[in-house]
Amino acid sequence: MAALPFRALRPVPDAEPTVSYRVIHGYRRAYRIAGSGPAILLLHGIGDNSSTWTDIIPHLAKSFTVIAPDLLGHGLSDKPRADYSIAAYANGMRDLLSVLEIDRVTVIGHSLGGGVAMQFTYQYPQLVERLILVGAGGITRDVSPLLRLVSLPGAAKLIEIFRLPGIVYAVGALGKALKPMSPHFHDTPDLLRILSDLPDPVNRAAFLRTLRSVVDWRGQVVTGLDRCYLAEAMPVQIIWGEHDNVIPVAHAHLAHAAMPGSRLEIFKSSAHFPFHDDPMRFLSIVEEFIASTAPHTFDNVRWKRLLNRGISDSSIIGNSWTRSAVFHAMGSSERSAT
Repeated sequence: MAALPFRALRPVPDAEPTVSYRVIHGYRRAYRIAGSGPAILLLHGIGDNSSTWTDIIPHLAKSFTVIAPDLLGHGLSDKPRADYSIAAYANGMRDLLSVLEIDRVTVIGHSLGGGVAMQFTYQYPQLVERLILVGAGGITRDVSPLLRLVSLPGAAKLIEIFRLPGIVYAVGALGKALKPMSPHFHDTPDLLRILSDLPDPVNRAAFLRTLRSVVDWRGQVVTGLDRCYLAEAMPVQIIWGEHDNVIPVAHAHLAHAAMPGSRLEIFKSSAHFPFHDDPMRFLSIVEEFIASTAPHTFDNVRWKRLLNRGISDSSIIGNSWTRSAVFHAMGSSERSAT
C-alpha cells in the first residue's frame, strides 16, 4: 500500500480549543471545548487523549459546540485505581455533559471511544442525537495481536522496554522505512505517540486496567451487536480504514449489517486513524451526515416495543455470510452483560 499524502487542513485560529477541568466524584476530568451551536462529543481511543482530535476540532467548532474529553485514566484526567469499563466511561460522559449543562449531543467515538459511544447511546438514548463510529471497538472478538499480548499478566514489563534510551526513535525510524511497503506499519507514528506515555507507572497502570476490561488473550470480550437493533431510529454513520490492523475492517461491515439504517464509509488508503490520514474527507462526511439527518428523538414507547420484540432476522441486512457472522458473534460467550 502506498503511503497516503497528508491532506492538511487550513488553521482556524479563532476556534482553537482550550483545555478545561472539572472535578466530578472527586476526580479531575480534563476536556477540550470550542465553538458554539449543537453539541458534538468526541471520544478518543485507548491510551490516547483528546489531542488526537486537534486538527478536527477547530473546523467543527465553526458550526458546533465541540467537547473532547480525556477519558478517566488518560491524558490530563486523573488516573485512579478505579472502574475503567465501558459502562463506567459512559456514566462519566453523562456526568460531564450534565455539569456542562449540555442536554443532547452527536457522539463520535474512535476505537475504545467507539465502544464507549455505543454504550453511552444504549444507556442514555435520550441524550444522543446521532452516533458516528470510527474504527470502533466493541463489535466482535478480533483485535490486534499486540493488544492481546499486552493484556496478559506480566505485560507491564514488556511496556517498560519503551523506557530504554532511543527505543522509541529506533522503532519509529523502522516503521517509517517500512510504511510504504506494508499497511502493518501505516499507523506507526500514532501508535508510538500513544506508547511513549506508557512507561510512566501511573499511566501504564491505568492503560492496563482499561485494556483488561475489554480485551484478553482471546480478543475483545464484549460486543454491542446484540443491542444494535435498539438503534433502529438512531442516525448512525460508520467510518473505517480498509487497512486497520487494530480492529479489522470486517467489523465495520458487521456493525453496518446489524444497524440497517446506518451509513458506511471505508477509507481505502487508511488504517486505524482515518481522521488523521484524510481529515478533509472525514470532516466532509461528518458535516454532510449531520446536515442530512434529523436529530434522534427518544421515544419510550418505541424503546419498550423494541426490547419486547428483541432482535430478529429482519433486523440484519447484507449477504448470507455477513448475516451469519453477526448472529455468530452475538451467540458467542463474549457478550456484554452490562
